Amino acid sequence: MDTKVIEVKELVKEYKQIRAVDGISFDVYEKEIFGLLGPNGSGKSTTINSILSLLKYSSGSIRIFGKEMTPDAYDLKRDIGVIFQEVAVFNELTVYQNIDYFCGLYIKDKKERKRCVEDAIGLVSIGDFRKFYPKQLSGGLLRRLNIACGIAHKPKLIFLDEPTVAVDPQSRNNILEGIKRLRDNGATIVYTTHYMEEVEQICDRIVIMDKGKIIASGTADELKKLAKTEEKIMVELKNADKDLTGDIRSLVHVADASLEGRTLTVSYDGGTHNIARLIDLLREQGVSYYSINSERPTLNDVFLELTGKELRD
Repeated sequence: MDTKVIEVKELVKEYKQIRAVDGISFDVYEKEIFGLLGPNGSGKSTTINSILSLLKYSSGSIRIFGKEMTPDAYDLKRDIGVIFQEVAVFNELTVYQNIDYFCGLYIKDKKERKRCVEDAIGLVSIGDFRKFYPKQLSGGLLRRLNIACGIAHKPKLIFLDEPTVAVDPQSRNNILEGIKRLRDNGATIVYTTHYMEEVEQICDRIVIMDKGKIIASGTADELKKLAKTEEKIMVELKNADKDLTGDIRSLVHVADASLEGRTLTVSYDGGTHNIARLIDLLREQGVSYYSINSERPTLNDVFLELTGKELRD
């Protein structure tokens, strides 16, 4: 049976008359990457802060490694690493000195600490920059340094909040590969991000929150089955002189059709041979096109269906 690393039961956090977290329950298991997702104001940050005992919650229970989590549970906190979205390093220390400092908060033995620091440097691939100061680093390198500082003491449980914000694709790939190596080396990871493609790439299980409640949970494939749309076809038209959306909506299994500029988008709720039927209709109407592509629902599609498309503060 899988070992539970985090157990959250009926967690409630109230601010005066507002329930930021409304009776949620979930478990996180050993050696998995657990995605905790939600739009702004969904309650996920409040949930994480409650788990870490950075915030006093109203009711419910939280256990980590089988023990109750409390503000003074220092034995548990020794095995937890937290990497927040904001980079938190010392500008007057070099890359190596920063990692060594944060590792030294947990590990006093110099030989062991040196080994851990070198492991962290290798994990995030910043060995060539060990003598650099933070102000000399790019945004991607700063993110990698931030992660190294949070995981150098080899925590068993790691919280990662938006670790790839505003980094280039190469740094993002390096960070994601490093996170998977942490999991493969035995760590359990709670991961929050707004990049759904990252969640699909690395998360073993996912919980989606909104308005303080859990509205969906499962693997990426399980969540994608919740999508109302089973197929989306996009056509780049050569000539868009006429609006065909009314005729297209009359086709079998078409859920919606829209035309923006020269891009025709058709959503289907099921069926087979949808492309063939659409091509036949375009041919009958004398409409030419440059390209036609079919896509299955993405996690981003499901997320927007479940949480809505309106802007959040």
